[in-house]
Amino acid sequence: MAYDGKVTVGGPPAVRELAGLVLTKVAVGPMDNDAYLLRCRETGEQLLIDAANDAETLLGLLDDGPLVRVVTTHRHGDHWQALAAVVAQRGAATAAHIDDAPGIPVPTDEPLRDGDLITVGTCTLEVIHLVGHTPGSITLLYDEPAGRPHIFTGDSLFPGGVGNTHGSKQDFESLINDVEHKLFDRLPDPTWVYPGHGNDTTLGTERPHLPEWRARGW
Repeated sequence: MAYDGKVTVGGPPAVRELAGLVLTKVAVGPMDNDAYLLRCRETGEQLLIDAANDAETLLGLLDDGPLVRVVTTHRHGDHWQALAAVVAQRGAATAAHIDDAPGIPVPTDEPLRDGDLITVGTCTLEVIHLVGHTPGSITLLYDEPAGRPHIFTGDSLFPGGVGNTHGSKQDFESLINDVEHKLFDRLPDPTWVYPGHGNDTTLGTERPHLPEWRARGW
């Protein structure tokens, strides 16, 4: 079945074969969080993005290869409910942006900053810091060899707009500016967007709506 990025809590994961990586997406928990497992096709190393909830489901995605790292996209509690259990079971390192790490109750082994590179086997992800949903929200960029870029945006970018900035005009301006300049200005329309909740999208689908998002203020 072709990958469409549509998953439901309790339903089967969606699997996508990329150059260098196998991507598995699953929905977990009462807030329908998306979690993403990346497995290096060459080495078998695995990386989990957001151990959001339901450790049993997340651990069930893993094969016998090492889980080298769990990256938390931001400090909000619905994105790390299963982090302690997954790390305890598989011994993975934890990673989060340095500004959000104090708000995550599981200690962060690898404090991240904008521009840092994270490896999983022979593949590399770039950390992009987007300030506004939280002070330390990050997106992870995988620039697929001979393919399209892929970005894992947490709660900073969704189909239809940027993440919730809880009524703060300053936080909204920060987030919309970072999203526009660090994502839309840099990356092409085919860039695939994997958000922290819900369905996937592309930058090309969302790009025409940036002025509308700015005008409405959320």
